[in-house]
Amino acid sequence: MNQAPDQIRPRPRAGIMDITAYVPGKSTAPAGVAKVHKLSSNENPLGASPAAIEAVRDIAGRLEYYPDGSAMRLRQAIAEAHGLNPANIVCSNGSDEIIGLLAQTYLEPGDEGIYTEHGFLVYQSYIRAAGAVPVVAKETDERADADAILAAVSDRTKIVFLANPNNPTGTYMPFEEVRRLHAGLPGHVLLVLDAAYAEYVRRNDYEAGVELVAGNQNVVMTRTFSKIHGLGGARIGWMYAPAHIIDAMERMRGPFNVNAVAIEAGVAALRDRAHVERTVAHNERWLPWLSEELTKIGLRVTPSVGNFILIHFPEGERHSAAAADAYLSAQGYILRRVAGYGFPNALRMTVGTEEANRGVVAALTQFLKD
Repeated sequence: MNQAPDQIRPRPRAGIMDITAYVPGKSTAPAGVAKVHKLSSNENPLGASPAAIEAVRDIAGRLEYYPDGSAMRLRQAIAEAHGLNPANIVCSNGSDEIIGLLAQTYLEPGDEGIYTEHGFLVYQSYIRAAGAVPVVAKETDERADADAILAAVSDRTKIVFLANPNNPTGTYMPFEEVRRLHAGLPGHVLLVLDAAYAEYVRRNDYEAGVELVAGNQNVVMTRTFSKIHGLGGARIGWMYAPAHIIDAMERMRGPFNVNAVAIEAGVAALRDRAHVERTVAHNERWLPWLSEELTKIGLRVTPSVGNFILIHFPEGERHSAAAADAYLSAQGYILRRVAGYGFPNALRMTVGTEEANRGVVAALTQFLKD
């Protein structure tokens, strides 16, 4: 007797197969390209702190030992760097893990989670994975809109994810607007401020969220070591949150979710302020330069406060984002396609080294002429 496939093999829980698998930025160029500039993942063009690299070498001889399950040294280093109480910090295997754990902890089947139109794709994935319903709030001029988010809130809303600054647009919500958004949310709705790019922002009306977390019971802030600290390969994230949320998350996270190498690299990176300052200075120089030069050659660039820019291409196959991506890749410049974020005719470019930045501008100048 023939049996249906779901009767002869395990079947995922309802809703799992509705999740679109996350596709990271590509890292390779076509065969034969002599030098590759990977500008697709918003990595630090200066690399990791030399102190962090040395710390990794030091720990390499002790890998047989389990790490401290509480990541206390890392939590204390974070607290020291940001003026926080280490008891209100949870560390994680990248900030993605924190986001997923928050969804698992605070969403039930049938609940709703809100994220913005061009927000980080993993928000939708984790909302669905928890059995909840993702709800999209429209953006205005590629910026998160507090009124649109509040209008999307319903009786079933339990969590709001706000990337501030946002990826892939690089835009941000001024903090008075964030406060207004929070004031309009019911007390049982959790506001998650994803501040992965906070260290790059140089605007007087921006805050990462520390004070809002400290003064309320329904706000958390997530951060990462993958961007400013150049430790994407080590996978380190952290969250600052009220005590009752920390208590719940400690029950949900894995017992050794931050490995020993990551802990030592993170501690060293936090204490190397000179490397952070060099990274910020590099970004401050090349972010406006790239925006200006690409605008000069006729491309629209979304104003960014992060370490990347969103480049919009003309309509039509000849000079489309797909054609530009192929042209750049053939010369070793790897940018990020962002059709999944609602930008089918745009590419996201990480601010790279001087050589990479100048090379992309020169290549796109020629591309538009050809």
